[in-house]
Amino acid sequence: MTDLMSLLQRQRAAALAEPLPHWVTRQRRLRQLRALLIENRDAIGAAIDADFAGRPREETDLLEIFPSLSGIDYALKHTRRWMKPKRQWANLMFLPARTTLTPQPVGVVGVIVPWNYPLYLAVGPLTDALAAGNRVMLKMSELTPAFSARFAELVSRYFADDEVAVVQGDAEVGKAFSALPFDHLLFTGSTAVGREVMRAAAEHLTPVTLELGGKSPAIVGPGARFDNAVQRIVYGKLVNAGQTCIAPDYALVPRERVDEFVQQATAAITASYPDLRNNSQYASIISSRHRERLAAVLDDAKQQGATIHTVATVRDAAFAPTLVTGVSDSMRIMREELFGPLLPVVAYDTLDEAIAYINRHDRPLALYVFDDNDTNVRNVLERTHAGGVTVNDTLFHIAQHHLPFGGIGPSGMGSYHGEAGFQRFSHRKPVLRQARLNGAKMLAPPYGRLFKNLASRLLR
Repeated sequence: MTDLMSLLQRQRAAALAEPLPHWVTRQRRLRQLRALLIENRDAIGAAIDADFAGRPREETDLLEIFPSLSGIDYALKHTRRWMKPKRQWANLMFLPARTTLTPQPVGVVGVIVPWNYPLYLAVGPLTDALAAGNRVMLKMSELTPAFSARFAELVSRYFADDEVAVVQGDAEVGKAFSALPFDHLLFTGSTAVGREVMRAAAEHLTPVTLELGGKSPAIVGPGARFDNAVQRIVYGKLVNAGQTCIAPDYALVPRERVDEFVQQATAAITASYPDLRNNSQYASIISSRHRERLAAVLDDAKQQGATIHTVATVRDAAFAPTLVTGVSDSMRIMREELFGPLLPVVAYDTLDEAIAYINRHDRPLALYVFDDNDTNVRNVLERTHAGGVTVNDTLFHIAQHHLPFGGIGPSGMGSYHGEAGFQRFSHRKPVLRQARLNGAKMLAPPYGRLFKNLASRLLR
């Protein structure tokens, strides 16, 4: 804890010495971050592959390297404009005073990084915080030791530790990190741990952004292009073997089409991942403990009467894509966030019934609706709550720079990405500049005829 506090104090001293970094400084730091990724792409991919005991390099590029670079490029293009004070209108009675909103760095930002996308979920918040002019401390996951060590070494080569610093260690280090008096703390992970992080941050009244999880539904509506819906749900579920916070957690399917859904999903999985046992493009599960958890969830569903549809056998470090029908809310598979390649299929009779099912449960981080009927889509969007939504696809709302990413209720609070991220890690300081000639004296004692005239006009 002493070393962590010392590091925080060095970063805070640096932030106080440079309270409003110039655009040139922010640009330099963002370019350094970009160079770190470009110049060390292979080493980063190899480290993540080692931690997963098999994670396709293509997925690391597609889901971590490319979106990280894209986010940096977007910040480089727009940060100079975001930094400018924005003129506001003063209330009529205070004219000719001038008012502005001036973005100011909050100071030192803490970021707690999960294991499932250890690069992207470090670089994304880091990009936004640097664009906003802050210093940053990153706590990496102990479940990705190879990547965490490599990233720490790379960051120390490209940044001074009073600019960006990486912290490694186990859950106890994570607890100590959460308890530091940051100026903002962003956590990505489970809802249960998120509560602990928020409790620790509350000791210092540290503002928090919590990117949590939950059970994100995918609705196959009555007006859906069925083939497309099945294929895109399979894609969203199986990329990174389902170890994605916004992966479709379960599918809501018209009752009369459940069997067809299972058949088409099985075919789509086989087409995407032929010879699963030897397929290097299918990601492994992060640890044996997580594989055991998935097996226990599946066994619980089977014991309670669900039907298990296992598509193929896989290598020891992976877990087979599995569809599950005949599920009920009493089963673990419908009570827990799955974070793996299990897809429960929930049958419904009417779209109203599907919407009601979603609304009986915690508000999810993401929601997916497949339907070409605008009325059906609008019905779902207006009557449900979710952190974000993709219509007729999965996952891709997270990749839009103009859209904030975040949860709602048990799936999180606060958002970032693009300008929303810049604002998340800034204080938009309101400033009023009083004019030399002004009417402020009318609002101060002794109150006379002018005040009475003003009051009578305001009370009309």
